[in-house]
Amino acid sequence: MFNRILIANRGEIACRVIETAQRMGVSCVAVYSDVDASAKHVQMADLAVHIGGNAPADSYLRGDVIIQAALDTGAQAIHPGYGFLSENPDFVDAVAAAGLTFIGPSADAIRAMGLKDAAKALMIKAGVPVVPGYHGADQDDRLLATEADKIGYPVLIKAVAGGGGKGMRLVEAADDFADALASARSEAKTSFGNADVLVEKFVTKPRHIEVQVFGDGTRALHLFERDCSLQRRHQKVIEEAPAPDMPQDMRDAMGTAAVRAAEAIGYKGAGTVEFIVDGSNGLHADKFFFMEMNTRLQVEHPVTELITGVDLVEWQLRVAAGSALPCAQSDLAINGHAFEARLYAEDVPAGFLPATGTLTHLSFPENARSDSGVRSGDTISPFYDPMIAKVIVHGPTRQVALARLSAALRQTQVAGTTTNLAFLGALAGHEGFGTGDVDTGLIARDLDALTAQATVTPAHWARAGMVALGLDTAASETGFTLWQPLRRSVALALGEDERTLSVEVLSPIEQHWTVGDATVVAKHVGGAWMLDQQPAPQTAQAGSTVTIFADYGIAFDVIDPLQRDSSAGGDGNLIEAPMPGLVKSVMAKAGQVVKAGDRLAVLEAMKMEHALLAARDGVVAEVLASDGDQVEAGAALIRLEAEA
Repeated sequence: MFNRILIANRGEIACRVIETAQRMGVSCVAVYSDVDASAKHVQMADLAVHIGGNAPADSYLRGDVIIQAALDTGAQAIHPGYGFLSENPDFVDAVAAAGLTFIGPSADAIRAMGLKDAAKALMIKAGVPVVPGYHGADQDDRLLATEADKIGYPVLIKAVAGGGGKGMRLVEAADDFADALASARSEAKTSFGNADVLVEKFVTKPRHIEVQVFGDGTRALHLFERDCSLQRRHQKVIEEAPAPDMPQDMRDAMGTAAVRAAEAIGYKGAGTVEFIVDGSNGLHADKFFFMEMNTRLQVEHPVTELITGVDLVEWQLRVAAGSALPCAQSDLAINGHAFEARLYAEDVPAGFLPATGTLTHLSFPENARSDSGVRSGDTISPFYDPMIAKVIVHGPTRQVALARLSAALRQTQVAGTTTNLAFLGALAGHEGFGTGDVDTGLIARDLDALTAQATVTPAHWARAGMVALGLDTAASETGFTLWQPLRRSVALALGEDERTLSVEVLSPIEQHWTVGDATVVAKHVGGAWMLDQQPAPQTAQAGSTVTIFADYGIAFDVIDPLQRDSSAGGDGNLIEAPMPGLVKSVMAKAGQVVKAGDRLAVLEAMKMEHALLAARDGVVAEVLASDGDQVEAGAALIRLEAEA
């Protein structure tokens, strides 16, 4: 076994690897960018090395600097985590050339699966079923359109390199093909440096089911399947293992196909073979097709660990150090059911835009596994993926595990940034998901219901008012002035909704709050506050923001009356950057007549492109940004002429 390894990553996956490695007695070296100098993974590691600036290209993608850090600290091996350099075969070659061990597959195996078209040709040769499509090298626009016609619409255009939904477009009709092709190529070129695409038949009720494989370079086995069908923009949201309603003959067939794929390339380490499944008429052993192989540990690996009892990172370290596979296929069995929900800093009502901010409060329930790379006080920066944590649960049955997931999400507390927590809670309570009737289109079909805003009650406002005025402890002032109850008021805002609340403090243990036409009675009973005879939710306060941990978190702003006037107004004619990012392109020109919904600019942030659209019909008065500009959140990009 290694004495010391370097983790060439950051965030929750770096923390995850460090936990297992240190438990095995292996010393860990962390690497960090400027903004990550005090990050959780840095403080967990035994040693840490600064490798550059905030942008990934200046730090976590600098393979030569990372290898030198490993050599300088005496590390014998490098664990890549996922993302960044984890599937870069040139980096793997460089690690080997430096006399170090790469904790993962060979460069040849990564190259074999790195391009989707070549990988599918290899899988056909190995007898693994693939989706009908065009995977050729000829990228002529007319040829691709002709092949799409042959396949039959709808079709998917997919970048041959990379993943995560980048460079992927669904095309419903031939008239839309050319525009979709241009868009997919542009995004693929930006994300992967390769504009080539393939075209495949789109399965009308697709399920995304993947198989965890593990190899030692010669032999491979599988650790059963995961269902990752709950997706938005082709990115996974909630994963589970095993797949609901999976027939045993199909599980056996998929497992055999996945092992065949891994052994065909001499795979070593943890990997995932992803399949698209036609679920239009239930699950059948002849209705699954190879999509791609991820030659690394997956984000969702914890659900496999919980149903098998296997620590996949420990297996990675042991096999990389020269051990054979730790067990035989017959030694593995499924125990119960597991779910993982990905908690992100993102603005769901605004179209799932990535968000930034300082986590003023963060806590997870003790009865769930939470894999996280951040803590209270840490900042979600614009430079990396905005994941806060993965909330993971296990139960003896799917029904029990799903109930535990719902409870864990309700008990998770986040303040300081907007998150998708309420969205995850709505998904966990979705009727169709509860019965196992899932496919990759579920979220899109029911998006309005899943993103509906919670009903904020007078009790919520009153609870925020108690904290804002410091009346949330039983030791508050007695409340009597000239023999009358003390009356006080406070102004709060929830988005655009501003209200002034008043309170009568009758005694240290009783308050009467007036919220509009409603009265809320707060009483301190048995050591805790009750609001209208219901337990008051927990709270957190940071500066002028009070967060009520009800309905997955409601953040109220305390209004300073002296600042109210100065904050009024604003220019409704401005198109502003919704987050920090890079102005990828500006389509608007001064004097241009635009319609509501017209694309005016594209902002690239947190590894995604975001179109900025005209909110109304009008005329462009001024373009305030140029292609390539780095802008902050709220920066004015385009101004429309004032309406008459």
